[in-house]
Amino acid sequence: MADGLPWEAVHGDAADTVRARWREVDAFVLFLAVGAATRIVAPLLNDKRRDPAVVCVDDAGRFAVAVTGGHERGGNLLAHRVGAALGAEPVVTTASDACGTGLVAGIGTSSDAPLDAVLDLLVEATEGRVPDEVATIDRRAAALRHLGLPVRAFTAAELATVDVPNPSAEVRRSVATPSVAEAAALLAAGPGAEVVVPKRKNAVATVAIARRRAGHLSVVGLGPGEVRHSTPAAATAVRRADVVIGYGPYVEQARPHMRPRQEAVRSPIGDELVRAKQAVAEAEAGRRVALVCSGDPGVFAMASLVFELGPAVEVEVVPGVTAALAAASLLGAPLGHDHAVISLSDHLTPWDLIEQRVRAAAEADVVVAFYNPRSSRRTWQLEAAVDILRGHRPLTTPVGIVTDAARPDESSVLTTLGDFSGDAVTMTTVVIVGSSATTVVDGRMVTPRGYLS
Repeated sequence: MADGLPWEAVHGDAADTVRARWREVDAFVLFLAVGAATRIVAPLLNDKRRDPAVVCVDDAGRFAVAVTGGHERGGNLLAHRVGAALGAEPVVTTASDACGTGLVAGIGTSSDAPLDAVLDLLVEATEGRVPDEVATIDRRAAALRHLGLPVRAFTAAELATVDVPNPSAEVRRSVATPSVAEAAALLAAGPGAEVVVPKRKNAVATVAIARRRAGHLSVVGLGPGEVRHSTPAAATAVRRADVVIGYGPYVEQARPHMRPRQEAVRSPIGDELVRAKQAVAEAEAGRRVALVCSGDPGVFAMASLVFELGPAVEVEVVPGVTAALAAASLLGAPLGHDHAVISLSDHLTPWDLIEQRVRAAAEADVVVAFYNPRSSRRTWQLEAAVDILRGHRPLTTPVGIVTDAARPDESSVLTTLGDFSGDAVTMTTVVIVGSSATTVVDGRMVTPRGYLS
């Protein structure tokens, strides 16, 4: 793994090497446990402004841990770069970085800029802190992804619309916009952002830092259940929030991502509008808010409601694994071709409209995934929907019934349209009805795409 990094690789006794070269290098990447590295470097530490940064990588290459020199020597940013190079998760524990900095770094570079020179300038501009994301012109985005940070890319035309403190005629002649670094930082930081570090240059790069206007709302999809189905982006959004808001069980689902004593606001089912308004209000008051949802926030969840409220802050939607995808993975590959997702809850949508949509899906002969199929008060809608499908496809059509997908009590049953019974179906069940092309292969429900036909 060491030979895969773009720096000098030294093999042999780590302790001897580190002691011999401590005053010669800017940083060490040690393929050692953090404990072993600590015992080596602790006697050598003298001044955090001059001591080399130290990043540790475990033997399996899973984590790149910033140990020393996090801010002063760029160790935190180095951990991200090492992580990107090795496919490892960067681990940064300084509070301001772990909870989010609110900074966006705009970067412009020459076409042949060495990444080390860009990183050095970024460390200088951010004082070693890890920006929430990097922004640049579209033609430079691919190279900057090797920094290991989220990258936003904008066209020259988009950048040219931004008023910046320090426009450049030379830059305009070169890339058709008077600014890359400052303009990209401001665009990515969103409405009301301000440049807090005007552009700084070296021979190959320009960096500027913008700070987002106070207040930020993340609508976070936690996935269907177990934490292993939650994305790193969801974990980051929850961890960086000042307050986590959601339906009680979803706040508990977010618990593995939360900091100790982090503020949480729970509300009962049915209070979607109340918690959406509270999340917006908290963000507009200047706080970072995570409004958490099970599955994906844009699928029968909170994202659309938040946007309908028209919040005066930046809103980030963090996608998650929705229930239909989790259910499909247990059944096989039933969503391998065109499919429709329909909620059978008539709490907000009239049944005649739901029925119209089911008939359209039935006539189109697409796979149908039913959400919210049955509750204690809604006992007949699922059977009515299945009856519609029975009139348009063979009774031998496979049907998958999955309850509590990706949760401890998950269960899945494979049956047919003719034998289907909804007696065991609950609100946490997804029912997937195949199309006329859906088949069963070795006990798995499969809708072919047509590659073998």
